Amino acid sequence: MALKAFESPITDVEMEDEELLSRAAWYYYHDGLTQADIGERLNLPRLKISRMLEKARRLGLIQVQVNSTYGSCLALERALTGRFGLHTSVVIPSLEGGHLNDRLGQAAAQYLMQTLKPGAMLAIGWGDTVTRALQRLAYTVASRNISIISLTGGVTGYLQGLGLPQIAAPNIHLIPAPIVASSATLAQALREEPQIAELFAMTRLAHAALVGIGATNAQATLVQSGYVSPAELTLFQRMGAVGDILGQFFDRSGTPLDIPLHQQLIGVSLEQLRGIPIRIGASGGSQKVAAMIGALRGGHINVLITDEETAAALLREDT
Repeated sequence: MALKAFESPITDVEMEDEELLSRAAWYYYHDGLTQADIGERLNLPRLKISRMLEKARRLGLIQVQVNSTYGSCLALERALTGRFGLHTSVVIPSLEGGHLNDRLGQAAAQYLMQTLKPGAMLAIGWGDTVTRALQRLAYTVASRNISIISLTGGVTGYLQGLGLPQIAAPNIHLIPAPIVASSATLAQALREEPQIAELFAMTRLAHAALVGIGATNAQATLVQSGYVSPAELTLFQRMGAVGDILGQFFDRSGTPLDIPLHQQLIGVSLEQLRGIPIRIGASGGSQKVAAMIGALRGGHINVLITDEETAAALLREDT
C-alpha cells in the first residue's frame, strides 16, 4: 500500500489536531506501530488513535492506495472500459453487508484526489453517493484551491450534502434556484436570470463532473424527494425510461425522453454535460444496472466507478 499526505490550509487553532492526525497516520502506515504503541507515544487512549486514523482517512488527509496487478476487479475494469469506450473504469471488490454507496463514494473521492489539479473546477450533481464522495474531499479541495459548482438548482440539498467548512465560500458556486420549477415558463425565466445564466456558463469550464445515476423505482432520489410522483414514474417507465442523471430520464440506449418534466428542470442538460472532459458516474447495485447501461450507451459518463458484482452484471446485460 502507498500512503500519500496533503497539506491543508487550516487555522492555528486546528494545527494541533492536524499535526496529531498526520503523526498518528505516519506511525501507523509507515512505521508499522500498533494503535496501542502510538497511544503511548502520544499519551492518548488507543480508542482515540483509532478514531483519529479513521477521521484522517475520511477527510482525505491521507490516502491509502492498493497497488496490485492481479484480481478480477482489474479484469472487469479493462472489459468495461473496452466495451463502452470509457476513459477509465474503477471496480471495487464486492463486500457482503457493506454500505455500497459509502464505499463507492470513497472510491470516487480517491479517483478525484488523483485526478484534480490545483485550481481545477469540479461540477457536481446530487445524490447520496456524490455526497459521500464530497465529504471525503474536504482537505483535497481546500489544499488545492479547487472550485465546486452545482449542475442543478436545489441549494438546500447541496448545502446539506457538502458540509465542508474547510472550503472557502468563494470556491463554492450553487445555482440559486429550485431543481424543478412549477412550470416550463418559470424555469425558462429563471435560467435566463443573469446570475443563474453566469453559473451555467461556468459549468462549461469544469475540468470534471461527478454525478449519480438514478434508477426508476420507488427508492429513487427524485421520488423520495417528492420531485416525481409514483404515478409519474410509472408513466415514464411505460415510455421506456430506465434511469436518470440530473433529473433527466433516458431509455436503454441513453436517449432522453420527451417529457414535460425536462422543461421544468433548472440544471445542465445531458448534452451540455457531455461537454465536460471527465464525467464520472458512481453507482452500483442490481437495481441500477439498466440505468447504468443507458448512461454508458448514451455517452453521458466516460468514467465509471462501481463494484465487481454490478460490473459483471453490466457486461452480461449489455447484449
